[in-house]
This record gives sequence, C-alpha cells and structure tokens, in this order.
Amino acid sequence: MAIPLTAIAAVAAADLLAGRNHFLAPMMVMAPALAVVTTTWRRTLLIGLLGAAVQAALVPYDGVLNTQDRRILAGMAISYLAVVLFSAYAAWWREVRTEQYRAVVTVAEAAQRALLRPPGPRVGNVSLAVRYASAADAAQIGGDLYAVLDTPHGVRALVGDVRGKGLEAVQTSAVVMGAFREAAYDEGGLARVAQRVDASVRRHVLDGEFTTALFLEFPTEFPAAPAHPAPTVTGRHGSALPLAPTAPRADRSGEIALLHYGHVPPLRVSPDGRVTSLDPPEPWVPLGLTGFVSGAPEPWRVPLGPDEVLVLCTDGVVEARDPRHGGFYPLADRVGTLVAGAARDLEAAVGRLYADLLGHVGGTLGDDSVLLLLARPR
Repeated sequence: MAIPLTAIAAVAAADLLAGRNHFLAPMMVMAPALAVVTTTWRRTLLIGLLGAAVQAALVPYDGVLNTQDRRILAGMAISYLAVVLFSAYAAWWREVRTEQYRAVVTVAEAAQRALLRPPGPRVGNVSLAVRYASAADAAQIGGDLYAVLDTPHGVRALVGDVRGKGLEAVQTSAVVMGAFREAAYDEGGLARVAQRVDASVRRHVLDGEFTTALFLEFPTEFPAAPAHPAPTVTGRHGSALPLAPTAPRADRSGEIALLHYGHVPPLRVSPDGRVTSLDPPEPWVPLGLTGFVSGAPEPWRVPLGPDEVLVLCTDGVVEARDPRHGGFYPLADRVGTLVAGAARDLEAAVGRLYADLLGHVGGTLGDDSVLLLLARPR
C-alpha cells in the first residue's frame, strides 16, 4: 500500500509546486491503478477515495471552479470514478485467481511429495544426500526420479530418467516408482526387481516411451574390519608356528550390486579424491524397450569402502551446458575435489557439487536433474 500512497503524495506535491496556473490533480488516477497489483480490493477502494479527496482539496487552490465550462471537471470526476471501480474489480479478480493458484500448488506439492517421498539422511545402513531440480516452472518433480528403500533384502536404490518432460513424464515416473516400491520389498533378487518394474512400464506406458534406470542393492550388513591374529599351531617344544596362508573365502558382504538399464554410470570417489566410473560389463537398453531384445541383464558387484562415496546422477547433470562455451558439465573431473573425504558429511558435499553445477550453467538448469550421494557409515 506504500506505493499508491506515495503516488498520491507525489501528485499533490507536484500540483502545489507547479502553482495555481497548473492543474495536475488528474494525474491522481495512477494511484488506484498501482493499488491493483500491490494490495487488496478493499484497500484499492480506500486509495481511490483518498485520491478523490486530495483532488477535491486541490480544485479550489487551482481555481478550476472559476472556469465557465465545468463540464470538463465533471467528465474528469466521472472518469476517475470509473478507474477506481475498475481497479477495485481487477484487484478482487487478482485475489481470487491467486487463491485458486495457491490451492492448486498446495495439492500439486502434496501429490509430488507423495510420489517422490524424499528419504532422510540415512536409510538402513546407508547414508545419503540428494539434490533434485525440475525443469518445469513451479514444479518439484519432473521426468527424473530416485528412491532409496530399506527392505528385508538390504537397502535398495533406484535412479532413473524418463524420456521427455511435463505431465506425461510425471505419469511415467509414477508407474516406475510405484512398481519399484512394491518389487523392492517382495523380490529376493535385484534382477527380479528390475524385471517387475520393466513389466509395469511396458504394460502401462505408451509404446516408444522409455526410462533409463540404474538399480542398486546394498548388503544388509557391511563387514567389520578383521582384528584376529594369524592362526598358529604349537610346535614340538611348545613354540608357536604360523600356519601357511590360506586362500580367502568369497565374502561379498562388502560389495554392492548394480544393474544397468541404459542409465548414466555411477562414480565412486575414494577418500583421496580418485574417481572410478563403474561402467556395466554389459550395457542394456532402457526400461520399456526390453521387448526388442532377447535375454536380460545381470547385476554386477563392486566393492564400496567405508570412506568411499557413490555419486549417482541423471543426464540432466552430465549434459548441462555452459552457456558461454557450450561444453557439458565435467562431472568426472570435478567430483573428486568436491566430494573427497565427505563420507561423513554428504549434505555439505552434495551442496558443493550442486553449487558448482549451477555455476557451470549460469544459475539455471535447462533439464530435470538428480544428484544422489550414497555412502556406508564407518
């Protein structure tokens, strides 16, 4: 309300400073016009009445009543009244539309959060931090998706990227996320989880649409560091003799399983900043396109140390362009410095990485994107 009041004061001051030979009071019409976009319809009416009172006070000062033709003055008064009434109506309509928009946004945010269900900083025995950005205006979810679930089979995670944008992409995301949440708890193998999700996509999504995906499975328990001395036997004179070393047993409890469906390979960052791209031994087609190929992909396993960080993303990150030079974001080159040694503070690490990504693109991402950091606590 300060802006229209300032306009009234400015017009009155200008009229007084211009002298009696200048009638500037009709400029008061700007006050209700400014009130339309700055305050409520009731206050807009109040501003209009206040402006009319100031004009009435300026009329004798400027000597307008002394003119022979007062029809001009009556016309200006009628015009001002029409502007005030129209401004009040416009302000009322703006308030109604704003309330409707707020109601729609509230429902949309509730639906988006129900679909995405952002996890906490720790799920089961896995720590995580995430940054999600939607390319759609005023939206919190788009075609990219992620989920981290604590299941009886271990912590299972999914990162995916639906082809396209907008409402159709969100609908496909709902199909993928719903199928994954069900299968992750029911199926004993990661390959079976992916097959159920793929079956849902082929059943409920239009032909030709697809979703790249990366499935992960963490063991229910990570192994503790061994602290046992080397085995020995007692010699003839009571002395302890070491046994010959035996071949280690195949213990995969410190490994994670991954399953690839055409998605961006994850990166593993060691405590000293070394970056390893975990490329699949056999790349596979995205979800929804498996009917065009025979067979099925198999999970592969990689070790994950207690101080290592797993970096997952969608193509909205690695294909983000620098507007000045047109180059893609060099995630593999920068992630080592930004994430190294951050297994115990993933939130700070993902914040640094996301800020660096925004700096590369000039502050605004042109595509949906997900940055997901995972680590096993020591």
